[in-house]
Amino acid sequence: MVLITKVPRSARTDKLWRYSHPMTDHLPSQQDPASTVRDRRVSSWWRALAILLALLLFIGGATGLSLFEQFKTQVRHLQGQLAGKPQIHQLAVLLDAQQQPAMLVTVDPVSKLIQLQRLNQVSEGREDGLQLWALNGDQAPLSLGLIGRRQQTPQLPLDAAALAALGSATELAVSVEGKDGVPEGQGPSLPWLFRGPLVDKAL
Repeated sequence: MVLITKVPRSARTDKLWRYSHPMTDHLPSQQDPASTVRDRRVSSWWRALAILLALLLFIGGATGLSLFEQFKTQVRHLQGQLAGKPQIHQLAVLLDAQQQPAMLVTVDPVSKLIQLQRLNQVSEGREDGLQLWALNGDQAPLSLGLIGRRQQTPQLPLDAAALAALGSATELAVSVEGKDGVPEGQGPSLPWLFRGPLVDKAL
């Protein structure tokens, strides 16, 4: 007696699929559509992150460049301020006959100027002039110019000869001359009105 068992249709279909499956192992498997959507979403997030990082790098670079330009502008501004300030290398306090401070003298070789400041109330007469001299031991005094009449803080320009004389001078002095000063080639009228040592300023 032979027993016949009825196999469900779905089971036969699965069996056929199992038999045919080894022959199709080399074929690419079909991806799950849901997995593909997830992959696309992940790729979109990576692209958005890359764009965000690029924007941050761009903004950071632009900010750094702007700060660098501001720094250069500030440096140029400070350099301009320093250039506009006197670069004092030598100074002298000239004393009167009573050994009281009468005049402050500062030498700026960069601007090639001598700045003078009166420290007392002594002023020249209508026909008089005050003349500044550089002294160096027994050498003949060298005129540095006629001081501006009745100016509280007069200035004198320095030429090459005056700068060279100041480099070796030990004292500065002021004499009373005619209102036009001493003619070239002549010495000062003595005694000195003011006189004091010339010292190098510590930088």
